[in-house]
Amino acid sequence: MQKENNTAVSPSATPRVRHRRRSNEVVPEPKANGGNFLADDRNKYKSMWIRTHSTVWMIGGFALIVYMGHLYITAMVVVIQIFMAKELFNLLRKAHEDRHLPGFRLLNWHFFFTAMFFVYGRLLSQPLVNTVTSDKFLYQFVSSLVKYHMAICYFLYIAGFMWFILTLKKKMYKYQFSQYAWTHMILIVVFTQSSFTVANIFEGIFWFLLPASLIVINDIFAYIFGFFFGRTPLIKLSPKKTWEGFIGASVTTVISAFMLANILGHFHWLTCPRKDLSTGWLQCDPGPLFKPENYILPGWISQWFPWKEIYVLPVQWHALCFGLFASIIAPFGGFFASGFKRAFKIKDFGDSIPGHGGITDRMDCQMVMAVFAYIYHQSFVVRQGISVEMILDQILTNLTFEEQQSLLMKLGQILQERLEQA
Repeated sequence: MQKENNTAVSPSATPRVRHRRRSNEVVPEPKANGGNFLADDRNKYKSMWIRTHSTVWMIGGFALIVYMGHLYITAMVVVIQIFMAKELFNLLRKAHEDRHLPGFRLLNWHFFFTAMFFVYGRLLSQPLVNTVTSDKFLYQFVSSLVKYHMAICYFLYIAGFMWFILTLKKKMYKYQFSQYAWTHMILIVVFTQSSFTVANIFEGIFWFLLPASLIVINDIFAYIFGFFFGRTPLIKLSPKKTWEGFIGASVTTVISAFMLANILGHFHWLTCPRKDLSTGWLQCDPGPLFKPENYILPGWISQWFPWKEIYVLPVQWHALCFGLFASIIAPFGGFFASGFKRAFKIKDFGDSIPGHGGITDRMDCQMVMAVFAYIYHQSFVVRQGISVEMILDQILTNLTFEEQQSLLMKLGQILQERLEQA
């Protein structure tokens, strides 16, 4: 018989197998119906139909609200902010912990509406005062509210802070403090940025409508170019975003900005700033930005095209800056939201808009654009210095009715003396 040379292997001699540490990041699995790109997705036409249907309804509703005027647009922004806050509050909500903390969820909304009262109180104080000047009682009430507005907001916040401290429970500290920090992050990152939208509205609907429309245009054409031509991945945070969609949308957005500014600039009710909280269209002097200027074209252009000169609104040159920002910088708001969703392992912030996700999914780039539009308008468009309107605003806001009458009498006496001396 032949002996078998079976040698026993000691456990210590067994080679150690090293396992790679798994990443916590969510890696998208390849789909059975195609790749990660829309161009490879076999069900893309079904998703495109759902997305297009929702987009048409949103654009139609948006156009109707814009047509109704400043106050209705502001109301729309407030409703959007409430829905965004609801989606984000629910993101870290844990039902088990909330059952042991009755009323704790109300604390989030207390801080939210306190922040809303603070921000909109500062933004809309002057339009509110201008609205009630004809009624003496309302004027005095609103003037007092404006005067003590910051103190009221501070005590509302302190009340919420004390409420939070008094509701702390053992074994719930970590959850409660994380909710407290999460609420404040929402107020700073989301609410504060989107509130600049209202400031843009009262500077003239044009300064709200143009930036918001450019974000919509960029989003639509990024989807279309990526849908038909997308092959090269753009960023790992958004696997379906492609260079083809990004470049195609950028070119389209810049061209659209130049053309759309010309179209919107011819409607005076869009360019007039709103000084009160009344409704209805406005008529005003459009100002030099919205008055066409003549430009003679070079001779070589007239050889190829039938135009020898063109008329351009000066605001169209500003619109090019908006178009560049909307196509190159603003999408990073979407990338930030994509990374945020991957960190929390969710696809969308909500499901209120079929084919799009939640309200927050549609507003990520809009918030970045709203802040830029406000800063750009205040820095490069608004004329700096003291004007008659600014002085009148300060008088109406800070002086009582009796003080305003006294000022009027003294100013009349000064003017009368100067006329006599002349």
